Amino acid sequence: MLALMAELPTQLKNGFREGTEQTPPLPPGLRQVTVAGMGGSAIAGDLVTSLTSAETELDLQVVRSYELPRPIRAPGWLVAISYSGNTQETLHAYAEAGRRGMPRLAITSGGELGERAARDGVPILAVPSGGPPRAWVGFLLGTLLGALDAAFPRSNEARLKEAAQELSARWPELAEEGGLPARLAAAVGARLPTICAEPSLAGLARRWKTQVEENAKRGATFEILPEMFHNAVVGWDRAGVLDRSSRALLFLDWSGSLPQIRPRREYLMGLLQERKVPVVHVPLASLDHLGAILEGIAVGDLFSLALARQDGIDPMPTEAIDRMKAATGGGAPAAPSKRSRPARKRATR
Repeated sequence: MLALMAELPTQLKNGFREGTEQTPPLPPGLRQVTVAGMGGSAIAGDLVTSLTSAETELDLQVVRSYELPRPIRAPGWLVAISYSGNTQETLHAYAEAGRRGMPRLAITSGGELGERAARDGVPILAVPSGGPPRAWVGFLLGTLLGALDAAFPRSNEARLKEAAQELSARWPELAEEGGLPARLAAAVGARLPTICAEPSLAGLARRWKTQVEENAKRGATFEILPEMFHNAVVGWDRAGVLDRSSRALLFLDWSGSLPQIRPRREYLMGLLQERKVPVVHVPLASLDHLGAILEGIAVGDLFSLALARQDGIDPMPTEAIDRMKAATGGGAPAAPSKRSRPARKRATR
C-alpha cells in the first residue's frame, strides 16, 4: 500500500493527460455535471467539486446512489466513475442518465461499465488496473480534473505539475517513521478520530475518514465547519472522561480557510482543551488550493497506514466488504439502458 501511495504525483499527471486528451470538447454553456460513483471512485468527484465551486461556473455534484435526483437531466453531463467497472450503483445511474438523454462519460479500468460505454458509443477514459480503488485516487482525480479543464479560466496543467513536484520533493520526509503522519497517528493513539475541515476541504476530510476505515480497519468521523458549530459543538460541550480517552479531533489547517470561521474555531479548541479532549492540528503548507488537496491526500493516506502499523493491521484487504457482497449477492442487478444488456458480473467496488 505504501508503494502504491508513493505513485500519487505520477498518477495525477498521467490522469490529467488522459482527461485532457481523450475527453470530447465541453459543449458551450455547460453548467451541470453529475459524478456518479461510490467509495474510492467517488472521492475524486468530491475533491474536484471543491475546485470547480470556487473557480468555475460549473454546478458539479456527486451522487452516491442507484438513483439520480429528478432535476438531473440533459443538457447536463453524467460522469460515471467506477474503478472496476462493476459497481452496481454506478451502473444504475449510468443507465438512468441514458434514458434521460444525457451526454455521458465513463472513467473506468473496464468491467461492465467499459463494455456498456463501448456499445453505447460513450467516451471512455481508461484507468490502469491493479490494486484497490482507493490507491488510484491520484489518477481518478487527475482524469476528472483534466476532463473538466476547459471549464476553468486557465488550464490547470502547470499548476498540477507544480503541485505534483512539490509533493514528490516532500514525500521522503512524510513517509519516514518520524514524519508528520506518524506523529499525528501517535497523538491519536487508539482513539476514534474526527476530522474537521472547512467546506473547501470537505472532500479531503471525507477521504481521511474512509482511509482510516479501510486501511486501519477502525471507525472515524468527519465534521465540516462552520456547520459543526450549530450542532456538534453541543455534544463536545458535554465531553467527559470517556471522550478524553476514546476520541480525538484533527483540524485540517490551511491558509486559505475562511477568516470568518477563525473566532468560532478558536472557541471550539478552547472548549476541547477545557474538556481535556485531544486536539491535533494538521498543517497544510501549500498556498494553492489544489496543492493543499494533494498534500492533504498524502498526509491522510500515510496517517491511516501509521494507525494500521500501530495496531498490526494489514491495510490491503477489506474482508468486511467481501463478506457483505457474498451475503447480499453483490447487490441488485443494474437496470439496462436502451442499448445495453443487463449486468452479468457481480459488482466489485
